[in-house]
Amino acid sequence: MSEHILEVNNLAVSIPVPSGMLRPVQNISLHVDRGETLCIVGESGCGKSLTSLAIMDLLPQKAVRTADAIKLAGEELKDARERTMADVRGNRMSMIFQEPMTSLNPAYTVGTQLAEALRRHKPVSANEARDRAIYLLEKVGITAAASRLGQYPHQLSGGLRQRVMIAMALMCGPDLIIADEPTTALDVTIQAQILHLLAELQDEFDMGLILITHDLGVVARIADRVAVMYAGQFVENGTAEQVFGSPAHPYTRGLLDCIPIPGKTSPGERLGAIPGIVPSLVGHMPGCHFASRCPLVSNDCAQQSIPMRDGSGAGHVFRCLLDQKDTEAVSYKGAA
Repeated sequence: MSEHILEVNNLAVSIPVPSGMLRPVQNISLHVDRGETLCIVGESGCGKSLTSLAIMDLLPQKAVRTADAIKLAGEELKDARERTMADVRGNRMSMIFQEPMTSLNPAYTVGTQLAEALRRHKPVSANEARDRAIYLLEKVGITAAASRLGQYPHQLSGGLRQRVMIAMALMCGPDLIIADEPTTALDVTIQAQILHLLAELQDEFDMGLILITHDLGVVARIADRVAVMYAGQFVENGTAEQVFGSPAHPYTRGLLDCIPIPGKTSPGERLGAIPGIVPSLVGHMPGCHFASRCPLVSNDCAQQSIPMRDGSGAGHVFRCLLDQKDTEAVSYKGAA
């Protein structure tokens, strides 16, 4: 059996706002095995990034995190003190943020920031930290790595800055990396290079990887398992083959219908579109969060808690009152 590097059970985040209590993350459970890639996918604002920040314990000050369990390699972290989490972050669990220019300190050189990431957690000399930084910069495809150590973030391109962030995340040899939309600000050629690099490094260092994205093309290329998120909840979970080949939740089917398929989608053909808008997550919301946009909605959907149920195979689950055979007819193709 594979080793669970990360286990999260019933994670929730609440944030007080003037209109009430915002609940952007609700009842999230997941696990990541060593060497596995879990992709969390969903539209902007669904709670993906807040889920990652909650796991890292980096939420805004007013936010309240609750969970039944948050375990890293078997160690319980849900009630860990800040000093403990400071020792874990960047050491055993690292994060690659969406925009490297705001994550790297503009006042310090690349070499100083890489060395600090290692020396904060490991008893190494300055020369050892420098050697480790050069080794990892070369690993992530940066040429003339030694000369880059003296440069500042503004002297690097977006792609190089993202590679530096990946090298920084690897400095301490973590068990788990969380990558929050690491290719969003990059052009498509650099995106492909960064994704290929992450896959290679994960295989070489045998890490768990959580990749957060809204790009289903990225998910199809890199994911072992996929968690589809909508309005603060996971609505479908399974292997990439299960979710893409046999989607069970109406929302997942809507996402896939919105994507043009090369060779199948004709020029000028109308793409799919999910009608309606995402519901407000302020206050308590009974029932299915997708009910107001679902073509299969019934009175029961808005009245009761919706459990996860089995889908097309082992480990494939989705949040719906209907069986998968009842949701397979849903199509958003040609919707206005």
